[in-house]
Amino acid sequence: MKPVRSLLLPAAATVAAMIATPLAPVRGPLRRILSSVTVGGLFASTLTRSIARWGRFPAVTAAAVVAAGTTVIEHVGPRTGKPFGRYHYTEALQPQVSGVPVIVPAAWFAMAVPAREAAHAALGSRSTGLRRVLLGSAALTAWDLFLDPQMTTEGYWEWEQPGRYRGIPLTNYVGWFLTGIAVMAVLEVLMPTGAGRKGHRSVGGDGYLVGQYAYMGVMETVGFAAFFKDRVVATAGGSTMLPIAIAAVWSRFRSHRRAQARE
Repeated sequence: MKPVRSLLLPAAATVAAMIATPLAPVRGPLRRILSSVTVGGLFASTLTRSIARWGRFPAVTAAAVVAAGTTVIEHVGPRTGKPFGRYHYTEALQPQVSGVPVIVPAAWFAMAVPAREAAHAALGSRSTGLRRVLLGSAALTAWDLFLDPQMTTEGYWEWEQPGRYRGIPLTNYVGWFLTGIAVMAVLEVLMPTGAGRKGHRSVGGDGYLVGQYAYMGVMETVGFAAFFKDRVVATAGGSTMLPIAIAAVWSRFRSHRRAQARE
């Protein structure tokens, strides 16, 4: 029960912050705080579950490598325009390291692991390392269809040349997919799907992390459709994120039923 209890606080903080965000003034200080609480809660929840599943050293190492790598990419990106396009971070989100808000690399890890586990579950018996890397990156990029419009609206970063999707250039999503491939490859090496502590190994993706990905997909879709009043983003993000989530949850459910039948 201890791992379950340790997940309650970060999960509750994430849920509460996401619910409160639409009620706070746009670009106000409260929304900045809530953004940090949401990402911080997600990061803590993902890391806590990863430690329970794969062990402290693999999980912490993976988190550190992903955070360091994405910090470098997010530092180089605004200066070169690669891989996302030309943009720059404002001073809104603090603290920052090398001009990159610390919650940005935290967000990469926070959703990368649930995206990889959702991809693994959705693929089922067809799951291979290459397919997990590609679908996991696609699942992570699907989340950014929600993330970037919201964060741009809040003024956390700005694009030099506004693009076609809510002011965001499509090159951003190419960059996300390519960066996601590198992140997923790191996870495959440091936290392989078939490995895990005794009693925490599962076939077809970790149930908690799959649920976390599905929860984010549902909450983001509902949030943009009902509260942010942006049906374009709700449709774009929901139509890409939810099919992966539904396939993953359904696969987990079938695996659980088969395990019960064998008992």
